[in-house]
Amino acid sequence: MVLPRKVALLNKRFLNRVVVHLAPRLPGLAVLHHRGRRSGRRYAIPINVFVRGERYLFALTYGPGTDWLKNVKAAGRCTITHRGRVVALHEPRVFRDPQRSQVPAPVRLVLKQIGADQFLEMRRASTAPRGS
Repeated sequence: MVLPRKVALLNKRFLNRVVVHLAPRLPGLAVLHHRGRRSGRRYAIPINVFVRGERYLFALTYGPGTDWLKNVKAAGRCTITHRGRVVALHEPRVFRDPQRSQVPAPVRLVLKQIGADQFLEMRRASTAPRGS
C-alpha cells in the first residue's frame, strides 16, 4: 500500500505550493521539472532525492502510476533543481527494491511503513535537455 490518492491531492493543492519554494535548497529535496506528455505544459513538483554519484533516486511513494512519472518516462528526461543547481537527468528506470537498500535507514523505515518499494533511477546527463 503506497500513500492514498487523497494524500496526493492534498499535497498537490496545498503543501506542494509551499514546499516547491523551499525544496531547491534543502538537503534531500529537489524540485523536479517536467512537461506534460499530452499538454506540453510545464510542471514543477517537490520531491525527495537520493544522490549516489551520477545516479539520482526517487522513491515512488504514490506508486508507479503518477502523472509526473509517466511524463518523465515518455520524455526520457527531466531536470531537477537540487541544492540551488539545475541538474539534467536522463535514462529513467523504474525498479523494485523490497529491502529499500538504496536509501538511508530512517527513510527505509518510513517507506516500509507505507509499503513503498519502487524507485525511479535516473543518471546525470552531460548537457541540459531542451524544453524540460
